Amino acid sequence: MKISLPSDSKMHSKEFTFGVATASFQIEGAADSRLPCIWDTFCATPDKIRDGSDGKQACEHVALWKDDVELIESLGVDAYRLSISWGRVINQDGSLNQEGVSFYTNLMDNLIARGIKVYATLYHWDLPQHIEDQGGWLNRKTAYLFQDYADKITQALGDRVHSYATLNEPFCSSYLGYEIGIHAPGLATKAYGRKSAHHLLLAHGLAMQVIQKNCPNALNGIVLNFTPCYPYSDKPADIKASQIADDYFNQWYIKPIMNGKYPEIINDFDDGDKPDIEPGDMDIISQPIDFLGINFYTRAVYQACSENQFEQIDMKDAPKTDIGWEIYPAAFTDLLTSLHNTYTLPPIYITENGAAMDDKIVDDAVNDLDRLEYYQAHLNAVNDAIEQGVKIDGYFAWSLMDNFEWAEGYLKRFGIVYVDYQTQKRTIKHSGLAYRDFISQRAE
Repeated sequence: MKISLPSDSKMHSKEFTFGVATASFQIEGAADSRLPCIWDTFCATPDKIRDGSDGKQACEHVALWKDDVELIESLGVDAYRLSISWGRVINQDGSLNQEGVSFYTNLMDNLIARGIKVYATLYHWDLPQHIEDQGGWLNRKTAYLFQDYADKITQALGDRVHSYATLNEPFCSSYLGYEIGIHAPGLATKAYGRKSAHHLLLAHGLAMQVIQKNCPNALNGIVLNFTPCYPYSDKPADIKASQIADDYFNQWYIKPIMNGKYPEIINDFDDGDKPDIEPGDMDIISQPIDFLGINFYTRAVYQACSENQFEQIDMKDAPKTDIGWEIYPAAFTDLLTSLHNTYTLPPIYITENGAAMDDKIVDDAVNDLDRLEYYQAHLNAVNDAIEQGVKIDGYFAWSLMDNFEWAEGYLKRFGIVYVDYQTQKRTIKHSGLAYRDFISQRAE
């Protein structure tokens, strides 16, 4: 099976960017050459990671980065999206860690020499533990520490980076990490979730100020994840429930950036659950961005629930990925067109899209037809949105390689490249080969 799009698709243009994506904690390893982060602590806490593993070794990317750059080049992609480990480049006293900075500059210089553009995310969940010890994202000062980190690292990297994203998926950092506790740092109250979300968004705005000053020619923005919310039935109560869930999980993060305010549901919160919003905060959060990164994997279905206003329903008979997420590509088109119709958006980049599948390697090959079908359907969904007028300039497959999948440990494989964690051998899966072939066939 091959990946194909209509011959007149704008995604065939060389102006459209195709890439692959990773995150620092998930692949780098070399934990002894950076500061401990909240995920190190979370992994060391019993019963938090399904297989009891950690990210100390991961894919040993710090040791194998030259081989990995060759691997990326072999896929023929235009760009590589990576994240920078805050604790690898900034010492505890706030000074730059030159060894860590050199790792990234060498990596980036090698990518650039091969014609691969660098898309760098400054925060993909790995907050240094010493900052968490002072309150982490519950402490307003952390937003200013992030601004300082952003200022120093963007000056150090200079013009190597084609595009900066401040944060990856603040929903996951705040809701999963501070509100329900299934991600690091494992706290679990509604007030913590909303407070941390506000400080993350404030950190984004403060960082944008220094990034735009230091790197005015780069494409600078933020990456948000969206899980479109659908009603279980056409009953008004279920429709309302899905709308409330959408405001809570999706609009809560984009509306402040685009419109300078939180969704109206904030007025329904108990006072103790509302974030502390200081004068000027929303202006900082809502300053212009050059692009919006969108991560999409699945949808969610809700029905009315008297206790929590909404309750997610498991679509038991629907096709699902190995991590249990429903495969529903139409939601991708619906999401993109809805955002386009709701907000005045900058250009969109699909910064993550992919699927965990139960991969098996047989005779040095991985015939992951299920993942290949997922990519085909979702690239079609993106193309449908473009045809409906949505400005989308790029697509990044998640992920380049199998890696440490957070609370799932190494049990779930999202990569288009198979990783044998014992030998660290990389094997391009059939989906990766199809992605490579599709990219290579684009028109000049």
